[in-house]
Amino acid sequence: MKRRSVPVATALAATAALLLTACGGDGKSEENDKIAGADTDKSTEPASPDKSTPPGPADRPKITFPKGVENKFENWATGDPTEDAVLSDVAQTVNAVDDAILRGNSDSTTVAYYRQGDALVSAQKWIQAWLDEGLTWTGVTRYFKPDIKVADKDTAAVVYCADESKAYNKNRETGKVDKTPSDESPYVTYSTQLKKNDKGVWQTTEVQSKRGDKTCAP
Repeated sequence: MKRRSVPVATALAATAALLLTACGGDGKSEENDKIAGADTDKSTEPASPDKSTPPGPADRPKITFPKGVENKFENWATGDPTEDAVLSDVAQTVNAVDDAILRGNSDSTTVAYYRQGDALVSAQKWIQAWLDEGLTWTGVTRYFKPDIKVADKDTAAVVYCADESKAYNKNRETGKVDKTPSDESPYVTYSTQLKKNDKGVWQTTEVQSKRGDKTCAP
């Protein structure tokens, strides 16, 4: 099972155009094609990919998820220091958006720390869409198969996959979890563009996604 999408009109409002020509990547379709949200459980744990502090500035915001919520990042390293720094910040970007949804904060400074430009605007709209629907999520989302291209010292692109088959919608008010089967694919392909800022943070500037794309679907 998977987290069901918000209504089409709402999802389209969060769409951002993706320009990956500088890195030779392929554009996909929509930003964060999943529904996530706040959880009332106050016990938290560090968000994946690991429990260590990501490389870069010491003032990075700390991200924690409620119990029962997890993002798993598989094979999220190449051994190349630059590529691994990019992938680490991609993971933190994903976590930042989910953290904002979980906390019910569409103006999250953590999201703004990891996103700028169109990616920040689309993330804010996407977070608000979850709040407007009164939804949150629980379970595990798996991120895998990252394909990274570093164009120069401060420009990169990453395409990666998500598996939402073990993540479920949750009513923000009642806490009821919806495990109703969906006929939509739980697999989503994300295409992102990143720029390194003057603090050394690889900020996501453009995001698109496509559900059921053959790149990720088995």
